[in-house]
Amino acid sequence: MSSKNAVVGIYNAHSEAEAAVKELQKSGFDMKKLSVVGKDYHTEENVVGFYNAGDRMKFWGKFGAFWGGLWGLLFGSAFFVIPGLGQLVVLGPLALMIVGALEGAAVTGGLSALGAGLFSLGIPKDSIIKYETALKSDKFLVIAHGSADDAAKAKSILESTSKEELVVHK
Repeated sequence: MSSKNAVVGIYNAHSEAEAAVKELQKSGFDMKKLSVVGKDYHTEENVVGFYNAGDRMKFWGKFGAFWGGLWGLLFGSAFFVIPGLGQLVVLGPLALMIVGALEGAAVTGGLSALGAGLFSLGIPKDSIIKYETALKSDKFLVIAHGSADDAAKAKSILESTSKEELVVHK
C-alpha cells in the first residue's frame, strides 16, 4: 500500500516540532498525512486535558498553546494514557490508527497502543521502541506518511529543521 512510507522526526522541544509542522505546511505538504505526538503533563496544578469545542479542540497545561495551535493545522486528535509512556497527546491520522488498533484488539506482539498505531503507518517494530523511548524523555515526534513521493518531500523539508534525528521508513 502506498501509505506504508513514513518519515519520523524526533524533536527535543515543542517549539522545534511546531516549527517543523509549519515548515511542512508552508511547503505545501498535505496536512492530512501528518501526525504529532508528545506529552503535556508539565503543569504546576498537575491538571491536563482537552475538550471539543465544535470544530476546535481546547487544551490546557504547559503546552496548551502549542497543541491548540497545531489542532488548526492537523486532522484528528486524541489524548491517551498509555502504560509505560504516560499521558500523550496525538494529533493527526495516527490518533485514528491508535483508536482503530484498540477497537480491533490489534495490540499484539508486545506493542503498546501507540506502537500498534505506528506499525499501521509502516514503522517497523524495532524502531517503535526508539520512538517510545523518545516520548518517555519528553521529546516530540513529527510523523509524515503517504506515498514514496510524500515521504521524499517530507524528508527534504524536515532535513532543514532543528531535529534530533530524522528517519525514513519504507
